[in-house]
Amino acid sequence: MPEPIVVLDGYTLNPGDLSWESLEIFGDLTVYDRTPDDQIVARARDAPYVFTNKTPLSADTIDELPQLRYVGVMATGFDVVDVGAAKSRGIPVTNIPTYGTNSVSQHATALMLELVRHVGIHSDAVHRGEWSTSEDWCFALAPMIELTDKTLGVVGLGRIGLAFARIAAAMGMRIIAHDAVELTPAQLGGLPVQYTSMERLFREADVISLHCPLTPETDRLVNAERLRLMKPTAILLNTSRGPLVDSQALADALRAGQIAGAALDVLDTEPPPPDSPLIGAPRCIITPHISWYAKESRQRLLDIAVGNLKAFLDGAPVNVVNA
Repeated sequence: MPEPIVVLDGYTLNPGDLSWESLEIFGDLTVYDRTPDDQIVARARDAPYVFTNKTPLSADTIDELPQLRYVGVMATGFDVVDVGAAKSRGIPVTNIPTYGTNSVSQHATALMLELVRHVGIHSDAVHRGEWSTSEDWCFALAPMIELTDKTLGVVGLGRIGLAFARIAAAMGMRIIAHDAVELTPAQLGGLPVQYTSMERLFREADVISLHCPLTPETDRLVNAERLRLMKPTAILLNTSRGPLVDSQALADALRAGQIAGAALDVLDTEPPPPDSPLIGAPRCIITPHISWYAKESRQRLLDIAVGNLKAFLDGAPVNVVNA
């Protein structure tokens, strides 16, 4: 008899444009769009295989799931699971380490271009009739900047940071980077990158883009002190982790005109409270954690999640974060 497989919060990954058939092959699949905290145990109690994206599996919750043998996190970050508690019971926890490189790097590009070309506000103005009533054949509502010969500073030159740097280099930008581990020329594949200190990166870059993991060392990496190092014409991008940025310090810097703008796909609290300091901040673009959300990226994520379960069932688990 097929064993139960439960997906606790499948809606964000698959709002209806993907198929769960590849996962159904391995058991009796139940997919919940979302699971409130007080229903986690009831829904997962009889399942040996449980998948979660953001639904938390605490130590207490894991203790109440006697049949649990495998946890699949349908994301890269796995802090929603008490991996130590799972390990103590011999339960592997897997994640999806690489799936959104193209999607995230292209979203970072879109955010950068929006900040320097202001496509949205001009399109909105045209639809409001402002071009139709203009005395001139064109008009501009904000300064526009060419990125050619500008300096991009990448903090965290991993897969996504490198992909974004390649796009920027194709537009003629100079690339500087800071990372604890420097890539070899072969790994850079001919991309001209100058590694530098964090302080110099913040002083020199016209565009700073964050692509590093969240660690105790990178928590509030962008703070009031580093924002004061930036050029008044510089912009900040964050498509990595919200807590890399001190939200209040960034909001203060934007309101003071200390930097030219910021574009963020992640915030330190998600969803943000209505009084989040960055909501309503000037020259600040915020998208709701969707840089990963391209259909192709989500399909890749689902395929890897299915592959993780298959590897576990075959006795050769992969992408285990609590081995």
